[in-house]
Amino acid sequence: MLRLWGRLSSINVRKVVWAAQELGITVQRTDAGGQFGLVREADYLQRNPNGLVPLMEDDETSTVLWESNPIVRYLCARHSPGELYPETLRERFVAEQWMDWQQTTLNPAGRDAFVQWIRTPAAQRDDGLIAASVAATEPLMGLLDAHLARQPFMAGDRFTMADIPVACEIHRWWGLPQERVARPHLERWYNTVSTRPGARGVLDQPLS
Repeated sequence: MLRLWGRLSSINVRKVVWAAQELGITVQRTDAGGQFGLVREADYLQRNPNGLVPLMEDDETSTVLWESNPIVRYLCARHSPGELYPETLRERFVAEQWMDWQQTTLNPAGRDAFVQWIRTPAAQRDDGLIAASVAATEPLMGLLDAHLARQPFMAGDRFTMADIPVACEIHRWWGLPQERVARPHLERWYNTVSTRPGARGVLDQPLS
């Protein structure tokens, strides 16, 4: 049994759900975080001291993990070695590189715009934070567009674990009610990965 704690409105939970669906894994998911609570309870904090989502438990291997991208890596390494988890050293670490970039660079750049547009009441919205977030994020979108002009997927010629977190981030950014710069290569890639069966119930959900 694979257990997952986290609400589906969380981008980090969506990554894990998508990975599990790609791999055909049955997941027992419990809503947690935000309005669902649980994450500050002692039992939860014992397993995830950060008090955030997601939290994953794999009973079969007695594995407990609580960072989204490592959970995606773990699932792909365990259930899809040589495919979603690349076999060659070069391809694997190109995939790792883009997964880390999503978490450390792309996500922080876009966070303020998301929080202001989606989770802040209109009367309290800070347009300056939105503008700064757009200024930080759009060059990164240009970087992605240039990268995907050279190859069909994030790590090379095929879909791998690297495409999941980046696509979840693009879903969130393009779902904001603001003007969007045309990025033909990024759009081609996103249209390809977002229509995969594994993405159903993840990238077709509204932001919240």
